[in-house]
Amino acid sequence: MLGKQSFFSNWKVQVLAGITTSLAVIPDSLAFSFMAGVHPNVGFYTSIIILLVITVLGARGGMISASAGSMAVLMTTLVAGHGLQYLFAATILTGLLQLAMGLLRVGRWMNFVSRAVVTGFINALAIFIFMAQLQNFRGQPWGAFAMAGVTLVIVFLFPRFNKTIPSPLFAVVVMSVAAWAFHIPLQRVSDVAQLSSALPGFGLPQVPLTWETFRVILPYALSLAIVGTTETLLTQDFLDKLTSEKTDKNKEIRGQGIANAASGFFGGMAGCALVAESVLNVKLGGKGRLSMLTAGLFLLSLVLVFGSVLNYIPMSVLAGVMIMICVQIFDWGSLKNIRRIPKSETTIMLTTMVAALLTHDLAIGVFAGVLLNLVLFVVQMSRIHVTSERTGSTLTYAVTGHLFFGSSPMLREKIELPGDETAVTIDLSRASVWDHYAERDIENLLDDFRRQKKSVRLIRKEPGVISYKNT
Repeated sequence: MLGKQSFFSNWKVQVLAGITTSLAVIPDSLAFSFMAGVHPNVGFYTSIIILLVITVLGARGGMISASAGSMAVLMTTLVAGHGLQYLFAATILTGLLQLAMGLLRVGRWMNFVSRAVVTGFINALAIFIFMAQLQNFRGQPWGAFAMAGVTLVIVFLFPRFNKTIPSPLFAVVVMSVAAWAFHIPLQRVSDVAQLSSALPGFGLPQVPLTWETFRVILPYALSLAIVGTTETLLTQDFLDKLTSEKTDKNKEIRGQGIANAASGFFGGMAGCALVAESVLNVKLGGKGRLSMLTAGLFLLSLVLVFGSVLNYIPMSVLAGVMIMICVQIFDWGSLKNIRRIPKSETTIMLTTMVAALLTHDLAIGVFAGVLLNLVLFVVQMSRIHVTSERTGSTLTYAVTGHLFFGSSPMLREKIELPGDETAVTIDLSRASVWDHYAERDIENLLDDFRRQKKSVRLIRKEPGVISYKNT
């Protein structure tokens, strides 16, 4: 288990993985800040604070939590209508709600999210990230496309020659130096936003402590808590499967809640686990907490100490790294093996993807996938099989399957009233009766036979008992 590993286990690999992952967080923090309508510093310090807190309080080593696009879209209306301070207040309330969710152990419900829904979620996220990178090429010269292309080539080819240094980190350094040395006219980080080196201060949001304020921020906080928890649990489940481990989801929710509350007190916005950056970190060897701590501290040092260096990184180079992440996290097997995968799973996966892409909301995509999965499960459960056998003057019907409100009405369609037979046996020993509606439909069927003056015997399998009912 990750939690039992030494903090400094394989420390060189973890440190390099954390540094590389922090570079991948940069374009996301910029983009999500603009999406929420706040200054980029808010997004950067959100990522830093959440990373540092979750390193200590989270359950899943190697999972990167920071500002997230799925949550940023929920903040736009609040910031535009009420201002930044209300966002900080909503962020604190979001954290408290998540803490309560963790204490109530809502993580157990993750078991009801199927692999098909998770795959659709991951694929939709990869497409979202890819489309977001296209913004970095609008109005840019051909050199931006060339820089991104060369970055991708370095990222994919460099590991063949050197596996010690993470290829995305090497690509960012080499391409940034090349752009500076040859004076290539490209959009850089400083062109998108000028970062401040001032540390955020601790304090309460400057909002009235009234019920009206609570009424304003509660709907946003609820939405943020649900979306953030959902995306975090999906990411955690994906990483657990990737590393063949199992970590405590409720502990992770509690950690996320405390991290978000801390972010609000330090002038940040709510965040959650990031699939792309987490997968990148783990695949680079950052499976422990040291990689998470390194990512947070390195991102902090970039802003405070190396802000001028950070400003020189071309956005097209960072876009190239993010495109590489999209290629890596997209489940190509879900498309390549689509004919061998059960149609129901493919339908659920595609529904999750399409719903998320059409609404630009990953949470709605997950909800649509889970709902369809539930419907298909009920349809599958409602299928019952009935066979009949005549023995002399007795007709026996053997029922196999699950009898509940959705399937028990089919009994009357599959069981015909007998002709010359004087006795009927209904064998439910291989059937499960789940609710009162099924009981009522069974009783109605027996009444039909009684009206035909037939002798009826009902066989039901209970724990250690077979009961008979005769007329």
